[in-house]
Amino acid sequence: MPEIEFINLLGVLGIALIAPLALGFAPRLRIPAVVLEIVLGFVVGPAGLDWLEVDLAVQIVALLGLAMLLFLAGLEVDVEHLKGGLLPIAAAGYAVSLALGWLIGLGLDAAGWVRDPLLLAVALSATSLGLVVAVLKDSGLLATPVAQTTIAAASLADFAAVLLLSLLFSADGKGTGSQLVLFLLFAGIVAVVVVAVSATAHSLRLSQVVVSLQDTTAEIRVRGAVLLMVAFVVLAEELGLESILGAFLAGAAVAALDRNSASHPHFRLKLDAIGYGFLIPVFFITSGMRLDVSGLFGSAEEMLKLPVYVAALLVVRGVPALLYLKRLGTNGSISAGLLQATSLPFIVAATQIGTLTGRMSEETATGLVCAGLVSVLVFPALAISLLGSKEAARPAER
Repeated sequence: MPEIEFINLLGVLGIALIAPLALGFAPRLRIPAVVLEIVLGFVVGPAGLDWLEVDLAVQIVALLGLAMLLFLAGLEVDVEHLKGGLLPIAAAGYAVSLALGWLIGLGLDAAGWVRDPLLLAVALSATSLGLVVAVLKDSGLLATPVAQTTIAAASLADFAAVLLLSLLFSADGKGTGSQLVLFLLFAGIVAVVVVAVSATAHSLRLSQVVVSLQDTTAEIRVRGAVLLMVAFVVLAEELGLESILGAFLAGAAVAALDRNSASHPHFRLKLDAIGYGFLIPVFFITSGMRLDVSGLFGSAEEMLKLPVYVAALLVVRGVPALLYLKRLGTNGSISAGLLQATSLPFIVAATQIGTLTGRMSEETATGLVCAGLVSVLVFPALAISLLGSKEAARPAER
């Protein structure tokens, strides 16, 4: 049995503890903990002070963190948000995002900045749904039309982006047609599992046993959810799809099964505790440790790329919010656009796949991740300031 050292994981977990504590002592900074985690990871990593390295133990936990991040993102998906005419608007908005991203990608490809315009378009097309929901909730705006419209659009965008990334840019190297067939097979298996679990849940005896075990040391619901996540990740990998697709669909499946939470109100809190309390911070800190900004900030020309990437992200996800003008009014639409343009976790995942497959250079990947950091720092704060209050978030007069 190979000997595994945990000294680097210990350091990473120390950073995971320090980052939110530091922000807790400086609440006026209003910086999301994920930003500080990535920055501190870079500082202590090989490209910074070189105190820590991404060894086997850190890699394993970071991979579980990525899976848990996508699982919890899938858990946020709620088809109820897409009712009332929001589905066609959200779908049209995402189509506009892809078109704008592809046009920008073609321009940057012609300038020699990117290798694959479509990969850039997909990487810029998602929204940090979990972060946006948290910001809106903390601001008391979660029930407003702006929030509901943004969440609906972000849910569709996240699902579509994960799907496209898996179908078009899988590290497996299979053709798109083969990937589509495999995805349909995977989706069929997921549907069968959801139906089977839903059917067994109607068993009175089984329900009684689950309820009796859910808040004991057995934590039976949490174990079942984690098992489902890992099973879907393994299944996706075995079919040649990206593991993030399996994790995301596992979260969406649990969300579909967990509609009546009256008997288990703490279930999702426990999943959040596992994810955000342990696994996910390791993923973000490790992402920072892997950053090499020497190429990006090595010359004035490379430094100029960062504001271009930030602007591209704002255009790709912000412009489609113009479709909400009738529903939300000018201020509401601008705020929704800023919130939609807030993206980081998916950019990190997409750039890692891009560099792994050779479709994206390390410099471009670093630039996009830094652009995502800027979006998380700036866009939500601007959106909330623009809304100002719940009254400002009301829809426009018809």
